[in-house]
Amino acid sequence: MAGSGSSTPCAACKLLRRRCAKDCIFAAYFPSDQPHKFYIVHKVFGASNVNKMLQELPVHHRADAVSSLVYEASARMKDPVYGCVGAISYLQNQVSQLQMQLAVAQAEILCFQMQQESSSSLLLSHQQETHESKFLVDFSREFVTDSSSSYHVAQEPRERESLWT
Repeated sequence: MAGSGSSTPCAACKLLRRRCAKDCIFAAYFPSDQPHKFYIVHKVFGASNVNKMLQELPVHHRADAVSSLVYEASARMKDPVYGCVGAISYLQNQVSQLQMQLAVAQAEILCFQMQQESSSSLLLSHQQETHESKFLVDFSREFVTDSSSSYHVAQEPRERESLWT
């Protein structure tokens, strides 16, 4: 990088076939060992436009701007019509599809949980019914096998009614 005092020109000056000055604005962001970065940025935006953009920005924002330019230029090379907007749109569609799949999976889990709860409550209900029917059978056995006086007591008022009419 000539901007640093070395004899090797930056990737921009090498591609543009010019002498790299000490104050070369491209030297810090397009090192000579990464010529592909400047090549795609130059092909999409042009060296003059990139130079103007970098000069208008404060020094502490330039690295982020170059990174964005490289990303956008790479996207434009892959998709000349939509660029990074096409990639963003594709990713948003993918997120939407995955959210739908997640919602379906969550609904299925909820259905399985409800089925499991209903089957366990059905089992519990069946166990309670079995217990209650055992109780009723035992109670009725006790009632029937108990002394016959309770049977006559229940029948006594009917007999009296029938006698008076």
